[in-house]
Amino acid sequence: MMTRLFLYMLLGLHLFLGLGALAGGGMLVLQPDGSLLGMEPGWLAQSPFSSYLIPGFILFTCSGLLPLFSFVGLLFKPRWRWANALNIYPNRHWAWTYSLYSGIIVITWITVQMVMTQYFWLQPVMIFTGLLIVIFTLTPSIVKKFELE
Repeated sequence: MMTRLFLYMLLGLHLFLGLGALAGGGMLVLQPDGSLLGMEPGWLAQSPFSSYLIPGFILFTCSGLLPLFSFVGLLFKPRWRWANALNIYPNRHWAWTYSLYSGIIVITWITVQMVMTQYFWLQPVMIFTGLLIVIFTLTPSIVKKFELE
């Protein structure tokens, strides 16, 4: 019963993160000056970027596509051998590992963003989302559910 609840929470977090990052990253790629999101180009002054194009692309792929890919894997547990290419836990289904990666990536991404740019209200929300993804992924019942036989 708790395993199902934890899995649903984890799936919801991946959807929230993935869809939000696809939208945000997509808007930054479409309008690299940040105006679609109300962001100022001057916020990038302490970063290596002159526009939001590259950060938008990274956001779109690493915090958008990866969590949605993890969502599909966690939900359906497909046996895609190619998906194991980046799985450093051979005794776990690749989706479990990618779920862990998603949480770590968003926490790292937002932490670096907070150091290099101006504070944006969504940053603490996304760090908390990443933290919850890591916590639910490492919950013993979820770890057990994604063990390979």
